[in-house]
Amino acid sequence: MKKKLVSMMLTAVIAAGTLAGCGNSDSGTAAGGKTAGDSETGESGESDAEEGKVINVYSWNNEFSKRVQAVYPEVKKTSKDGTITYLKDGTEIHWIINPNQDGVYQQKLDEALINQADAAADDKVDIFLSETDYVYKYTDAEADVAMPLADLGIDPDTDLADQYEFSKVTASDANGVQRASTWQCCPGLLVYRRDIAMDAFGTDDPEKIAEKVKDWDTMKQTAQELKDKGYLTFASYADTFRLYGNSISQPWVSPGEVPGEAVLKVDQKIMDWIKDSKEWLDAGYFDKTVKGQWNDDWNKAMSTESKVFAFLFPAWGIDFTLKDNWDGDIGAWAVTNPPQEYNWGGSYIHACTGTDNPKHVKDIILSLTADEDNLAKISQEYAEFTNTKSLMKEAAENDNLYPSKFLGGQNAFKYFTPVAETIVMAPLSAYDQGCVELIQNAFSDYFQGQVDFDKAKANFETAIIERYPEITQVQWPE
Repeated sequence: MKKKLVSMMLTAVIAAGTLAGCGNSDSGTAAGGKTAGDSETGESGESDAEEGKVINVYSWNNEFSKRVQAVYPEVKKTSKDGTITYLKDGTEIHWIINPNQDGVYQQKLDEALINQADAAADDKVDIFLSETDYVYKYTDAEADVAMPLADLGIDPDTDLADQYEFSKVTASDANGVQRASTWQCCPGLLVYRRDIAMDAFGTDDPEKIAEKVKDWDTMKQTAQELKDKGYLTFASYADTFRLYGNSISQPWVSPGEVPGEAVLKVDQKIMDWIKDSKEWLDAGYFDKTVKGQWNDDWNKAMSTESKVFAFLFPAWGIDFTLKDNWDGDIGAWAVTNPPQEYNWGGSYIHACTGTDNPKHVKDIILSLTADEDNLAKISQEYAEFTNTKSLMKEAAENDNLYPSKFLGGQNAFKYFTPVAETIVMAPLSAYDQGCVELIQNAFSDYFQGQVDFDKAKANFETAIIERYPEITQVQWPE
């Protein structure tokens, strides 16, 4: 990806000189005017300079802050409103949270990154998080906003050797340099209501349910069985999107022939999702009143009053979404294999170029993503599938290691681990979040019968170019 194209992905076009103060790799100068060979930098890659008093962390929710508070040994206390965590050495972690929807989080983060070079020490971004949908935007070497982990003194080959390989690849730039790390791995499963399964199929056994949802053809037959009993298979057509989207063979967006321009190519798998979603919605397998995800109707579809049989979630979805919206007894839900293997999400921790807290940042990243005891605690307390191959293999083989209270004691790792071991990430681009959101928004109107197919395509083209003006062409499969 060309430098001009990368730069245009930020809220404003950033000239090379602007980024130099953030540690532009071409200049060889880090923040504060120190060069890579200055004596204040030791062999480990850590600076001997005095650390700052404030660690500013940018994220879109409190998931990361909760994990830090739960396992980071240097935490002393957190303010009642959750905005500041105080460490034992007097350093303060300031949590700067903006919503992910409609690109708000990225907009606020990009504004801070643009001002990073001139920001006062206690105002600098020290850590920021990204999701799989847009991690590529921030790991790009030419953007130079996320430090290589090696520059912090972290060796991915040794310090992070137990991580799943696909998560390390996702966290790396095009040259294979790892610029982030994550505590979580996000293989997805099918999560279903036991009571609905008993009524519709006469069993709620995960192995038997797995046979009824083992692929899309079988799933369609099962959907009809559920409908005949008065139930819905999924809440929304958006619920199945990730399974199709994880199968695309090419990145959403690639550089065009003209420098600074880009071409969006809609993969055939996305067209398959559109076709199947329309068919399933018309057949009555989805709730026609639920338009997309992360809205009130979708949340209510997880309640006891709902007729929805299942959701497609990774571990964080169960703990962070389903559990919060469920108003019934624990043990009402169970997990089994999905109709298609997929990965959904992943929160990647970046050390921001120009941070004045490199030692603290290194310590937090290692504590959260490399310390096996801490990862075990996260899995135990949050039923989260953590990014450690050996620990997750052990959990899959031992039903008593991390039983899920919410799932009535079921060992969800038995199902998560095989999926994680086979995940192959779809090709990423810096535009994935916008493409994923806007394609669903545009075709939601088509699914609901408000516009025809061609109009939905045109609306998507208009919306994507408005968000990313550098996209000059949208190509649809023939």
